[in-house]
Amino acid sequence: MRGAGGTSGGTGRFVLGLIMIVAGGYLFLDNITVRSGFGLGYGLYTFGLGSWNLRLTSGMVLIPFIFGIGYIFYNSKSLIGWVLAGASLVMLTVGVITSIHLTMKHMSAFDIITILVLLFGGIGMFLSSLREAKQ
Repeated sequence: MRGAGGTSGGTGRFVLGLIMIVAGGYLFLDNITVRSGFGLGYGLYTFGLGSWNLRLTSGMVLIPFIFGIGYIFYNSKSLIGWVLAGASLVMLTVGVITSIHLTMKHMSAFDIITILVLLFGGIGMFLSSLREAKQ
């Protein structure tokens, strides 16, 4: 019978490493707070020429999207409609992603060390189980 990954490495190390990775990853992700400032008035892009600035908001991005969808329903083979709708969706997606703020919750040094040992120790144990065991 072959071990983890088809090698003669330890199946127990494989399972224990996987459990450590899952536990460390869960604890790490559980301590991250995600906030977003996205809304219809949220400024996505700013274009400026000298002292003149134009701020493109997320609500304004919906205008070409609406025209693109309308044009697609009018003529589904129209490249202009698909470009308008697709470019608007890309701009909205980029705007949502760039408006996300990730912060770590307050943790003690013990908490951080435990998370790091579980996560990276589990990765090391997991990878070592995939090597051929030395005879």
